[in-house]
Amino acid sequence: MERFEGRIAVVTGGGTGMGRELVRQLAKEGCHVASCDVFEEPLEETRQTALAGAPEGTRVTTFVADVSIEDQVRSFRDAVAQDHQTEHINLLFNNAGIGGGGSMIADDRADWERTFAVDWGGVYHCTRVFLPMLMAADEGHLVNTSSINGIWASIGPRTPHSAYSAAKFAVRGFSEALIADFRVNAPHLRVSVVLPGHIGTSIVLNSARVFGRDADSLEEEDLRRLRRQLRGRGVQADSISDEDLRKGVQQMGEAFRDNAPTSAAQAATIILNGVRENRWRILVGEDAEWIDAQVRADPEHAYDVEFWERLRATGMFGAFGP
Repeated sequence: MERFEGRIAVVTGGGTGMGRELVRQLAKEGCHVASCDVFEEPLEETRQTALAGAPEGTRVTTFVADVSIEDQVRSFRDAVAQDHQTEHINLLFNNAGIGGGGSMIADDRADWERTFAVDWGGVYHCTRVFLPMLMAADEGHLVNTSSINGIWASIGPRTPHSAYSAAKFAVRGFSEALIADFRVNAPHLRVSVVLPGHIGTSIVLNSARVFGRDADSLEEEDLRRLRRQLRGRGVQADSISDEDLRKGVQQMGEAFRDNAPTSAAQAATIILNGVRENRWRILVGEDAEWIDAQVRADPEHAYDVEFWERLRATGMFGAFGP
């Protein structure tokens, strides 16, 4: 799809980060955009920002929905059809995601399943629900955001990361399988899987908010869990006060957002260029490119400590904490 002007796009997770930038950059090119998020306030900020830079007549609409709940996705679809007076869409960006449920053993089952439900279930539900509208277009493109953790299921040898990684592997496999499915059954559609490294977004802060564990809301049980996780990483957490622990949680989320090697705006530009070029596999960031190459070159040793040490030595590890 070489141009976006006059097209209709749906973007999930549009309140912040890459989702906001996708909405903004699409609208700037004259693409009509419908976006959803679980938080209303940042979604409205996205709408206003996008309209401020868009050509006159560009429509940008919003809807509050949890993509892990299919009924809410259906309501979002109905709103898109009504607000944009359309029976088709041209672009679907399954971008919404959260982090959490790191350990299959040590973390709560509810956290694990909530993470998986958003990161994989959201992609599945949105694809199922919006696919008829995508197929009704003369040309359509499905863009699913996986992660470098859909290639390499790790953020360090001492930090379990199972729910997020499992979901992102599922997104990657689903997207690759759709290449043949679309070729046979919907040849006017294309699919891309996006594989970002560390991007400067608020996913850490937003995920804490989704789970009700932002810095100000941490309760005694949350602090105990956090200390256990820190001890697993070799940190002497018992001597850290509750107040300092809360401050540390907030600072970690802000550092993830502010100190990333690739900004959300840069990531969105890379994604949209990949869609224009009809590339099915879109790596985002030098760190993603490095990890992808190294894992493919020597998959048997991808989870050895030595692999991690080589990654840290590049200075590109960003999100992948110790």
